[in-house]
Amino acid sequence: MKEYNRENISLAKTLRKNMTPWERRLWYEFLKDYPIRFQRQKAIGNYIVDFYCAKAKLVIELDGGGHYTNEQQNKDNVRTKELEDMNLKVLRICNLDIDKNFQGVCENIDLYIKNLSLSQLR
Repeated sequence: MKEYNRENISLAKTLRKNMTPWERRLWYEFLKDYPIRFQRQKAIGNYIVDFYCAKAKLVIELDGGGHYTNEQQNKDNVRTKELEDMNLKVLRICNLDIDKNFQGVCENIDLYIKNLSLSQLR
């Protein structure tokens, strides 16, 4: 189990109850019933990630319009680097892709996981 900041647990629970429309769609239409378990709004380190699959060591982050300012991109880069330093792969997905290419987003996630070796999924 990854280390996490216990102070984030309450916020993570709140975020689970108040998912964005894009998070809700990806969760209920794909990740919730995916053959390998995903968690939503998971506390890892000092962060709360949108979706996490422990077996695949995969973090999925959905990025809305606020993620495209210079300041937020810098924060996201630091966040991604720190998560990668924990031996995690971070997939960043634009909310617009959820709207316009949902099937492609799901196929991309599925392909990433299927390309992992069986030993990596144990």
